Amino acid sequence: MSDIEQPQSDAPDPQPTQARRSRVREGDPLPVIFGVAQTELHPGERKFFEETNPFGFILFKRNCENPDQMRWLVRELRQTVGRADVPVLIDQEGGRVARLQPPHWPKYPPARAFGAMYEKDPVLGAEAMQLFARILANQLADLGITVNCAPVLDLFFDGATAAIGDRAISRRPAIVAALARSWAEISMENGVLPIIKHFPGHGRMKVDPHDMLPVIEATLAELESEDFVPFELLKDLPLGMTSHAIFTALDKEAPASLSAKVHQETIRAHLGFDGLLLSDDITMKALHGTPDDLARRVLEAGSDVVLHCNGVLPEMQAIARVLEPMNKESLARWSYAQSMVKPKNPVYKPVEDMARLDILLGASAYDLESDS
Repeated sequence: MSDIEQPQSDAPDPQPTQARRSRVREGDPLPVIFGVAQTELHPGERKFFEETNPFGFILFKRNCENPDQMRWLVRELRQTVGRADVPVLIDQEGGRVARLQPPHWPKYPPARAFGAMYEKDPVLGAEAMQLFARILANQLADLGITVNCAPVLDLFFDGATAAIGDRAISRRPAIVAALARSWAEISMENGVLPIIKHFPGHGRMKVDPHDMLPVIEATLAELESEDFVPFELLKDLPLGMTSHAIFTALDKEAPASLSAKVHQETIRAHLGFDGLLLSDDITMKALHGTPDDLARRVLEAGSDVVLHCNGVLPEMQAIARVLEPMNKESLARWSYAQSMVKPKNPVYKPVEDMARLDILLGASAYDLESDS
């Protein structure tokens, strides 16, 4: 944080001035989710968000210092756009993908730990996932975070890139679907919307899309019998994210995130998903092009919202200049998503759930040191 005194968690929300409100873009939000640079907004970011009204925001480890700081940052973000329901996202899967870290938050095992337990004992595995999902959702909701970019529905494949690895629940589609549904539904019951990812299933990737463009050469029959299955079984969930991978059986020229064919024929028609669809982060090196061009292509391909995560202001400004407000179909999908989530339980105490989860996973599975 800066040398400005940090407010306490029970401090009143800072009220935006009338001048600030007047600068908020009239009408519907732009179809983009932006990252921010630090643990608090700098003046340039604040002015930019006030003037452009992005759909939402996403937080990373660089933004997460402690609970009070995060609550304040989330309030600031919502006030810049003047929308109490603006989605604030985070990637909190457990394992390697966890933006909230000790000592202020518990360290959770990766999703594969729950899948492995389920494979040995479905009853205990299911219970462990339910406990984890409830604990995690309440921790996020307590910070004001309303969307978690999880669960991963990609399958575990030997020889695939470690970029998925133990983030995958299981090699078996039915187990992935069962545990991911439990995670997603309990999350929604406790105040946080889940995002299922990465459509249409990129567990077979040999390279990391953060570094280069993956090409998946599985046949359509292989994809239909395995990779697609969890997505088909969870097609009723409200939010999804696309993959930056080329699936040669679907479109040999463009990655799924930029392919109208994959969006329309595979994700919407074949898999039957009609929820709000986000791209994966367009700043990944799998994609080539300027941020504004990539944002436009993502939307033209059929996604509802662009995800831009690095918090670089000039890139965000370029994107905002080329985007039109969200269309009615996308707004309707968002409205449906909001209708599926319940308010956070104000009296929930995680102590018993955490103690039971420790027993199931083993006392060393994660660090209980927390502010909770």
